[in-house]
Amino acid sequence: MSVVEVRHLAAGYDGREILRDVDLSVASGDVVAVLGANGSGKSTLIRTILGLVPVRRGEIDLFGTAQRRFRQWSRIGYVPQRIGAGSGVPATVGEVVASGRLARRGLFRPPGAADRAAVNEALAAVGLLDRIGDPVGTLSGGQQQRTLIARALAGKPDLLVLDEPTAGVDAASQEAFAGALTEFAANGGTIMLVLHELGPLRPLIGRAVVVHDGRIAHEGVPPEPAGHHAEPGHDHVHPHADEAKAGICEWAPTEGTKAY
Repeated sequence: MSVVEVRHLAAGYDGREILRDVDLSVASGDVVAVLGANGSGKSTLIRTILGLVPVRRGEIDLFGTAQRRFRQWSRIGYVPQRIGAGSGVPATVGEVVASGRLARRGLFRPPGAADRAAVNEALAAVGLLDRIGDPVGTLSGGQQQRTLIARALAGKPDLLVLDEPTAGVDAASQEAFAGALTEFAANGGTIMLVLHELGPLRPLIGRAVVVHDGRIAHEGVPPEPAGHHAEPGHDHVHPHADEAKAGICEWAPTEGTKAY
């Protein structure tokens, strides 16, 4: 079954067109990495699919329904980039993860046994069940990112969308991400990830889509990283930063890749 279908998509904001004539298909059970240099449009592609950036031209279908008519948002779990789990609000780890159940149970229905079980299961998947009662502000940056992934998992989505989940976090958290996502995929889940580089997630990735200058420049086997990212000593961890300033993996078309 098709989970995401993108046809001849053009999108952008602030009067600027960022994506141009993009076609993409994601089937049920696919694990797709969206790669590209900063400013290439990879995050804009994900945000447009989720309805966060307006479509200028083209069409998007989600689970066989036109995006403009799609209402089953509980089927999609989204982990945005560069947002701390605390966000200045005093809450426990368990409370943050429990908020991921709201779309499924409704705002006014109190949590039940199934909700509590889903929260515990999600926290166990990312290795934070022992921190369920701790204030989220006491966690490290990597642990906060793991909390956000647990929040998405708690909603029991069919499609999990993550925007640079490993950027700027420690190696232990990256390994925890890999384990949780591997389990989600093994249970039939569909995953789309925006990444600078694959790191410990490489064995999980079934297909890579490289965005270059607002277009799909490569689709298929993940290409090898270029430049200093290919060096053995490269640590695969980047600080969060503006796209124009951050360290980047220059994923771009190379000889032998499929270009459009």
